[in-house]
Amino acid sequence: MSLRIDSGLFKYDFIDHHAVLCVPVDADVKDIRKRYLAIARRLHPDSNNGASAAQKQLAGELLSKLVNPAYEKLTSERSRSEYMIVLAQMGKRLVQESGSGEVNTDLARQLASSPHMDHLYRAAIAKIAATQYDSLQQVPQVIAQVSELNLIYLMRSAGKSLTSPPPTPVKTNTATPPTPTPNKAPANEDSIAEQYLRRAQTLIAKNQFTQAKVELQDALKLEPKNSRCHSLIALVYLKQNQLKMAKIHFDNALKLDPHDQAALDWKPKIDKALGQQSGNSQVAPSVNGAGKQPDKSGGLFGGLFGGKKK
Repeated sequence: MSLRIDSGLFKYDFIDHHAVLCVPVDADVKDIRKRYLAIARRLHPDSNNGASAAQKQLAGELLSKLVNPAYEKLTSERSRSEYMIVLAQMGKRLVQESGSGEVNTDLARQLASSPHMDHLYRAAIAKIAATQYDSLQQVPQVIAQVSELNLIYLMRSAGKSLTSPPPTPVKTNTATPPTPTPNKAPANEDSIAEQYLRRAQTLIAKNQFTQAKVELQDALKLEPKNSRCHSLIALVYLKQNQLKMAKIHFDNALKLDPHDQAALDWKPKIDKALGQQSGNSQVAPSVNGAGKQPDKSGGLFGGLFGGKKK
């Protein structure tokens, strides 16, 4: 039986490991591991005592050629980071290419135009996952279906719906328009960089700082003068105890927006900590505030991301 898949992201010479495991493209490592264990148990020879030799062989091939490589790619920190960068770039490329995003399933077409994209996407992935490996002969077709959903989700997350209507004309206002803040990138909902920033905030709230840093690095490639992005990635570096990198980005944030509150709060503490770093083992207390008890609510990060999401 051929395991070749030609739909969804696969038709762009890209192995869609998320589709193989049937998890959302932003699934965390914990959920990926849980899903992998469920599939591995389903395909293990001990779970197929009544199966024919051909069925057991097919189960073994699916496990060794598709499932195990997907799990290894998505749980190794280095390979996962590289993979997610490529995935994000692919989403942007597909948006820009005319004729990209062609799909074969009704569910993918529905996702392309649904106003409730995120809810529909996750519900569809969860439903398909429940029976993905029940019929081993149908597994490649099911993976292709999931990959089409991933393709549409990536494109829409990159800021463009396949079926987006023509833009609504903006009504002019005779009043004097407000003076734009210099050096700040636009924060409209269609900004691709804003999509990265929102995903990064969600990842930071989950303490997934490596993935958050990848999102913010991509955002900075698009909008290198986005003060919010510099401030957020500085906080990520700070959380990873990379004080010099945190200082660089806080400095950039203040150059672009002298009123950035996070930079104003943290930069003096980092400067002081770096000044004491040579021969001083008390760097962390200097940054976090000497003599203060840890903030169980999440400290600065809890304050930024612990409230209602906008």
